[in-house]
Amino acid sequence: MTNEMTTLIQQHRSIRKFTAEPISNQVIDDIVTSGQWAPSSHHVQAYSIVVVKNQESKNKLAELTGNQSYVAECPVFFVICADFYRLKQASDKHGMPFEINEVENVLVGAVDAALVAQNMLLAARSYGLGGVMIGGIRNNPDQVAAQLELPELVIPIMGLCVGYPDQQPEQKPRFSKNAVVHEERYSFNEADLERYDEITKAYYTKRTNGKRTDSWSEMMAKHFSTRKRPHVTTFIKKQGIDLT
Repeated sequence: MTNEMTTLIQQHRSIRKFTAEPISNQVIDDIVTSGQWAPSSHHVQAYSIVVVKNQESKNKLAELTGNQSYVAECPVFFVICADFYRLKQASDKHGMPFEINEVENVLVGAVDAALVAQNMLLAARSYGLGGVMIGGIRNNPDQVAAQLELPELVIPIMGLCVGYPDQQPEQKPRFSKNAVVHEERYSFNEADLERYDEITKAYYTKRTNGKRTDSWSEMMAKHFSTRKRPHVTTFIKKQGIDLT
């Protein structure tokens, strides 16, 4: 059983190719407003959204995110940040200490940003737009911060490309509900992983005409075999948050 909203959610696919059709300012404003209405822990609203439409800026951000061409080619690129700068201003206004040096605070900012980004993507899709989240915004956080003139205590968490789709890729298969939904207590069945490996291997084989035959577990084993973006910890510390 589905309804209009759950159908929209369950039809998700990442769009990386866009038409030249512009997005109206009214639609952009509605997307951003929808982002603002995401849940926020303790109502801290520890996020900011930078709307990037200037082509030169998008070109630079495409380079900084790992030469991802769709960042330059999408009509609008959003950068969603964890923002503790406003919260520092609130603490200073009332002469209160600002106890920011905790993992919990960084988690709250990252979760706020993620919820905002998801609301924005769903709002965009309701207008017939498509998009893709860009974790590569954390590849070069110092340069991204300089490009966007982010103040201290503001951390770029993710980017979001949005535009009218010029492709309709096949959906990537997800795990079965048996593998990820647990009743009352956690359980893991290795057979679920084996079945999913078979499904994902078939998906990539078909999608690439045999150039890729990776299973999900192979991809994840490679992904987690090396440290990811250790420089982000350094950047966060430079922004005034010391988690050591």
